[in-house]
Amino acid sequence: MSVPASDQPLVLGIESSCDETAAAVVAGMQVLGAAVATQHELHEEYGGVVPEIASRAHLERILPVIRAALAEADVKLEDVDAVAVGHRPGLIGALLVGTSAAKALALGLGVPFLGVDHVHAHLVSGLMRSESSTDAETPSLPALGLVLSGGHTSLYRIETLTRPILLGRTIDDAIGEAFDKVASMLGLGHPGGPAVERLAAEGDAEAFGFPIANLGRHRLDFSYSGLKTSVRYTIHGIPGREDAHPGAAPADVAASFQSAAIAAVRRNLRKAIAAHPDTRALLVGGGVIANRSVRAMLEEECRRAGLALHLPGTAWSQDNGAMIAALGGLRLAEGGSDDLDLAPAATTRDDRVTQQPPAS
Repeated sequence: MSVPASDQPLVLGIESSCDETAAAVVAGMQVLGAAVATQHELHEEYGGVVPEIASRAHLERILPVIRAALAEADVKLEDVDAVAVGHRPGLIGALLVGTSAAKALALGLGVPFLGVDHVHAHLVSGLMRSESSTDAETPSLPALGLVLSGGHTSLYRIETLTRPILLGRTIDDAIGEAFDKVASMLGLGHPGGPAVERLAAEGDAEAFGFPIANLGRHRLDFSYSGLKTSVRYTIHGIPGREDAHPGAAPADVAASFQSAAIAAVRRNLRKAIAAHPDTRALLVGGGVIANRSVRAMLEEECRRAGLALHLPGTAWSQDNGAMIAALGGLRLAEGGSDDLDLAPAATTRDDRVTQQPPAS
């Protein structure tokens, strides 16, 4: 067995909230071994994730993925000190597979079982390190947290990593969902985010003035429905308008859409920073963080505000078991654990803070 670089307990993390089956062994924020099985090839022909197909694939892949993570970590199952699982939010059938496996393992090993909020786990993904790297950075708190993914667009106030406080979230489409839908409109296939980013690099971001939702100067919520509709009309024309002739250059559409989607994040991030002048860092996570233009914007805004930025590497931007294990380990250190009757939930349960940010 490989010896962790610290005396931290070994936590096995399991993730199955959507279409990645993932597991990892983590000691503190050090990732000793990790494995992920994606399902892109199963859902590509449908243009999105099919819940029934996802659940069946999780059933087939979860044990091999757990074994692969343990093998990479060079540890045996009986060496594990706790089992953590993403039990909310997500596709309920997919969550059932992961939570059932985690409960069975925790019961059989006689170790603590910890349910972890998948969205909250993304916030620690920028703090993790591989076994060969130097010590992970410890974030300066209080901080802001931002999750940008296919299912979530959420902004948090972080005073303690285990209990982030919601400042705002999308009221309709998540930013990653909007990327996927625009990709579908442009015939780019699934998953759409990387395809839109590649096409956008060839286009003019100022070709179209797509709308940037503003839900009020005192709100930090997001909306991508209007942007998505505007893109659809630009591509296909406006129904009932004979003078509307679609034919916009796809690269220009992609570039202008991406610019507007990122601008909405920038606007709310600036408002949140202004509303919380004691903020010292920004923690970010989620699949959309892999987008280079998104990363560049975040780096620019943190330089502007003098904040430390904790960006995850590409491997930890996507759904993964390491972030689940890491947050589970933080809960364990606080003395936390859950009963085996903990039920998976399709939605998250965030405490929200009422904000009065100044106009930006």
